[in-house]
Amino acid sequence: MGDNVLAELTEEELWRRYRKTHDPDIRDALIKQYAPLVKYVAGKVAIGMPHNVEFDDLVGYGVFGLFDAIEKFDPDKHVKFKTYAVTRIRGAIFDELRSIDWVPRSIRQKAREIEDAVRRLEASLGRSASDREIAQSLGMTVREFEKLMLKISGTSMLSLNDVWYTGDDNDKVSIADSIESPQSLNPDTIVEKDEIRQVIIRFINELPEKEKKVLVLYYYEDLTLKEIGQILEVTESRVSQLHTKAIMRLRGKLTNIRKGIV
Repeated sequence: MGDNVLAELTEEELWRRYRKTHDPDIRDALIKQYAPLVKYVAGKVAIGMPHNVEFDDLVGYGVFGLFDAIEKFDPDKHVKFKTYAVTRIRGAIFDELRSIDWVPRSIRQKAREIEDAVRRLEASLGRSASDREIAQSLGMTVREFEKLMLKISGTSMLSLNDVWYTGDDNDKVSIADSIESPQSLNPDTIVEKDEIRQVIIRFINELPEKEKKVLVLYYYEDLTLKEIGQILEVTESRVSQLHTKAIMRLRGKLTNIRKGIV
C-alpha cells in the first residue's frame, strides 16, 4: 500500500485495516507514528535507574513492547492505543531488565530485608511506620537507613512494575498501572472491576502524604524528581527515598493480603 494512500486514512481506519490485513506497510506506519512513545517511556524509566543502565538500551527493550502492542491492540475495546502501548512498552523494558539481572544480589537482598521489616512493622502498628521506627527494627540509625534507601532506589522501579494479578493476557495489573490522578485516588470514586486494582489504589491513598504526592506527581503529572523536590521543598535524593519507601509499603501491604494478614 502506497504512502499517499496511508496518509489519507484516519488512525481508526489504519487500525481496522491492519487488524484485517496485517499489511506490513501499515505496521511500519504505526511503528513510525508511535516510536516517540518508546523514548518517552524509556526516559521515565531511566530516571530511577543506576548510571550503568543506558538510555539507548532501554529504548531498544521498549521497541519490542511497541511491536507487541501493535500486534495485540484491539480498537474495538475502546481503549486508546497510547494508553495500551505505554503499559506494554514499560513491561517489555522491565522484563528485559529482570532477565539481565542488572540489580546486584546484595542490593536485592537488602531491599527484601527492608520490605519484610516494613511489612511486619506496619501490620503490627496498623499504620505507616516512621523512618525511625523502621531503622530501629533493622538495628540501624536513621542516617544509615536513609543511605540504604538511596542505594536500593533502582529496585523500587522494578518492584513498581511487578504484576500483581493476572487474568487473561490483557488483565495484568501492576502498581504503576494503578496510580491514577489525584481525583481518582478516592476509593469512593473507583469504578474498576478488578478488586486488586481497587486495593492498590486504596493503599496508595493510605500512604503518608509526601509519599503519595511523589507517586502522583511522578507518574501522573510527569514531573522529574528534581521538579518534585522543588514542589515539596526537599532534595532530589529525598524524593528518591520517598518514592522507594512508598513502593515498599505498597508491596508489603499486598504481600500481607496474600498471606491473609490484612
